[in-house]
Amino acid sequence: QVQLVESGGGLVQAGGSLRLSCAASGRTGSRIPLGWFRQAPGKEREFVAAIKLVGTTIYANSVKGRFTMSRDNAKNTVFLQMNSLKPEDTAVYYCATFGGGNYYSNTSYNVWGQGTQVTVSS
Repeated sequence: QVQLVESGGGLVQAGGSLRLSCAASGRTGSRIPLGWFRQAPGKEREFVAAIKLVGTTIYANSVKGRFTMSRDNAKNTVFLQMNSLKPEDTAVYYCATFGGGNYYSNTSYNVWGQGTQVTVSS
């Protein structure tokens, strides 16, 4: 079983940047496609970005051009570089392992981290 731990969240002003990390431990002998989701208070969890087995990244339209997902296979860690942050980016950010199906759907992910809070002030 894989365990995921997110870090790097915090409070930042609009226009600022944060870099989130998601460290995987456990059965990480092979590359696992991973995704980032976020959930704001009172809203459903929504897709942010994902990195596929071959390294291809996909993004939600709302973050495209501002967020960049990458991975360090040697460290079993994925990152989410978030630039030009907006107040509407405020949410708890989660990483998760992709189990198959639609990359954009949270039902396609089977192991989740505990989340890290990102707050963007205006």
